Amino acid sequence: MKRIIQIILFLLIIIIFIAFYKVYLVKNTEIQPSLIETQKQLSGQEGNNLIQNLKYEINLDENKKYIIKSELSEVGYLQGGEVVNMQKVFAVFIDETNIPLTVTSDIAKYNNGTYNTNFSGNVQIKYLDSLIYSDRMDLDISKNIISVYDKVQYEGLYGIVNADNVRIDLITKKIEIYMNNNKDKVEVITKK
Repeated sequence: MKRIIQIILFLLIIIIFIAFYKVYLVKNTEIQPSLIETQKQLSGQEGNNLIQNLKYEINLDENKKYIIKSELSEVGYLQGGEVVNMQKVFAVFIDETNIPLTVTSDIAKYNNGTYNTNFSGNVQIKYLDSLIYSDRMDLDISKNIISVYDKVQYEGLYGIVNADNVRIDLITKKIEIYMNNNKDKVEVITKK
């Protein structure tokens, strides 16, 4: 009788262990078709991780902060570094004056080692009362430079400026607006 009780207790422990393993340790392998399509759009590489509502918050120094978040992201690895391909992106750069410079775009490629970010697709930059629209923008954290290019339109208090490039120094807040070809002119439309 004692042997039967031991066998029953042993089987009960095994059943509890299997149930615990299946409930808490086994990942759900069911993948939705829309998630598979999104993964194919982001990258052809396998082994990358898809993350919804990803947010990075980086303290650059005591007074500067860079926050970037996206609705859908894929974390991958390129040349030993972590690169995040993002969709539906919102980023904000806050400096010592606490006035935010915000960026929205359809797509961004964020380097988790350098914090440099390449934005593309319906890029919109807002700082105070100024808006900049373009197809592409590069944020270089190490140089404190924002480069905006491809169909650039700047809207400020006094009018609209159409150009090929806008370059913003994040430290001095100096803005350069210029064309790729020196013979072309920057178009300025003043408000009346």
